[in-house]
Amino acid sequence: MKSPILNDAFFSRLETMSLELKADLRGFFGGKHLVRTYGQTVEFADYREYALGDDIRRIDWNLYSRFEKFFLKLFTDERQMHTQIFIDCSASMGKDMPAKAEYSVATAAALGYLSVHNMDKISFNLIKGDKVENGFGTIVGKKAFFNAVNTLGDMEFDGESDIGAAVTSCHDMGSGDGLAIIISDFFTDSDWKKAVDFLCYKKKQVMLIQVLTPDEIDPVYSGRVNLIDCEAGGMEDPKNLKIRINRANQQAYEMALRDMQAELRSFCASRGAEFISVSTELPIEKMLFKELLKVGIIA
Repeated sequence: MKSPILNDAFFSRLETMSLELKADLRGFFGGKHLVRTYGQTVEFADYREYALGDDIRRIDWNLYSRFEKFFLKLFTDERQMHTQIFIDCSASMGKDMPAKAEYSVATAAALGYLSVHNMDKISFNLIKGDKVENGFGTIVGKKAFFNAVNTLGDMEFDGESDIGAAVTSCHDMGSGDGLAIIISDFFTDSDWKKAVDFLCYKKKQVMLIQVLTPDEIDPVYSGRVNLIDCEAGGMEDPKNLKIRINRANQQAYEMALRDMQAELRSFCASRGAEFISVSTELPIEKMLFKELLKVGIIA
C-alpha cells in the first residue's frame, strides 16, 4: 500500500511548520525547542546575581561598572523532542478499508517529518494485538525517516488490537521528553484509557487522532443486510449480524458514535490530552494545517 499522498511536494509544504509542546521538555540537548531552563545557547534570557562557585566567564562586566555588583548573563536552552506515534494496525483500520489505512499512514508520516525536519527524534510503534512492534528503531535524520516511511507503507492491518496493553508494554518510553500520538478508529473493546493514563504518567504530551471513513460517520445502509465484523473470528462469530436496518437503527448508531466521541474528548480533556476526529474525506493537509493548528500541536 504505497500512498500517493507521500511525495516530495507534500513533504516540502510541511517544512514551514513545527510540532509544539505545551509543557516543558526534558529531552536531549541539540534540538530546536526552547525550554524554560537556562542553558548554553546564544539567545539572552535574563540576569541573576553571582553566587560562589558560578562561572566567572558569565559575569557581565558592564553591569558591574554601573552597580558594583556581580551579575551573570543567563541564556535560553534548547532541547530535542522525541515524538512517539502509535498506529492501530487492527483489521478495522485497514482490511478492506484502504482509504483509512492510507490516511493513517500519511498522518503518521507527516507528523514524523515535522519531527525530523526540526532535528527531533521519531518512533513509529505499530499496535498489533497487545504488543507494539517497532522495526525502525528511534529515527534521527531525514535519510532514516524516508527509509522507514517506505517500509511503513507496506504494513498489514489485521486482527484485533489492545491499545491499553500494547502502549503500556512499550519499552522505548522516556519521561517528559515529548509527544505521544495514538492514531486509531477506537472501535475497540480494549481499555484505551489505560494507554492515555500511562502516557500522562510518563509526562508525555498526549494526542488521540480518530480516523473514520464517511460510511462510518454517516452510514447509508437500509433494508436487510449482513454486517460482518472484519475482526471477527469467522462467519459464525456472534459479532456478525443479520439485521434489518431502519431509521431507528441509524439513529441509535449516530447516538452511539456521538457518545463514544464525547467520552474520548471528555476523558482526554480531564487528563490534559488532545483529541480530534477526522474523516478520510478531509484532505490530509487541511487536517494538519487546520485541525492540529486549532489544538496547538503544530505552529
